[in-house]
Amino acid sequence: MSGHHHDHEADAGDKRIGGAILVNVLLTFAQIVGGIFSGSLSLIADALHNFSDAASLVIAYGARRIARRPSDEKMTFGYVRAEIVASLINYTTLIVIGLYLVYEAVMRFITPAPIEGWTVVIVAGIALVIDLTTAMLTYTLSKTSMNIRAAFLHNVSDALGSVGVIIAGTLVLIYGWTWIDPAVTLMIAGYILWQAFAEIGGSIRILMMAAPEDVNVNELVSDMRSVEGVQEVHHVHVWRIDEDHKALQAHLVVTDLSLRSAAEVKAAVRKILRDRRGIDHSTLEIETPEDGCEDGLQVIGHNVVET
Repeated sequence: MSGHHHDHEADAGDKRIGGAILVNVLLTFAQIVGGIFSGSLSLIADALHNFSDAASLVIAYGARRIARRPSDEKMTFGYVRAEIVASLINYTTLIVIGLYLVYEAVMRFITPAPIEGWTVVIVAGIALVIDLTTAMLTYTLSKTSMNIRAAFLHNVSDALGSVGVIIAGTLVLIYGWTWIDPAVTLMIAGYILWQAFAEIGGSIRILMMAAPEDVNVNELVSDMRSVEGVQEVHHVHVWRIDEDHKALQAHLVVTDLSLRSAAEVKAAVRKILRDRRGIDHSTLEIETPEDGCEDGLQVIGHNVVET
């Protein structure tokens, strides 16, 4: 029954994302046409950013579907990291767009162009409504998914961009300040870059198999050593499989050779890892003091420094 409930929620989320994609594609075309006819760089900048919103939603939607596929003999961890890859792509796209807008704004300062203020204000006003609608469609999903959060942040920044474009168009109408258009473009670009650089690190950390930010590895090793029967811990690797699941691999040196005792030690260590550190997936290899570790043993990365 819970599986059907989960599928229903997933399908409902897919429909919300699909609706957001549709309105963003339509808006992008409207903004480009409005920007060309009005001569507004900030409106075209907002259109390009909005196109990235539509693209980000398409990528997020595809990754969301792929991530639900079950594991198989080729992908033994499953496809859950598809969403992490999608978030990295979307944040990278934001950075590229932000840098391009900076370039275009600087060039517009050097070579000013006439702007039709009313067209800018009207089209940007429509864009703001659609941006807010899209953000509302994806807000709930963004709370639990790095993938959807990347697409959601695209839309939030675009909504702020639309507000900036409206202000620019209004000032052009009232005061004839055409310089305000590239100035607003620079502010939009600055916000996009700040936001993207602030968020992209999380995706990179997971894909680089970094230790989870909420796990102190030295404290974790101390917890494992505190279990009765554990003499030493080494070859510790802890990482995130995805946003919701942490995994650990370690060698335990135990003092008792009986299989029953070894099983009890493993169970005790796993309980500590789960209760104190939130690690549900752990692979523990049992060794005795006589086994030791071969000096020539090749280990990916570096061992945790023993203290």
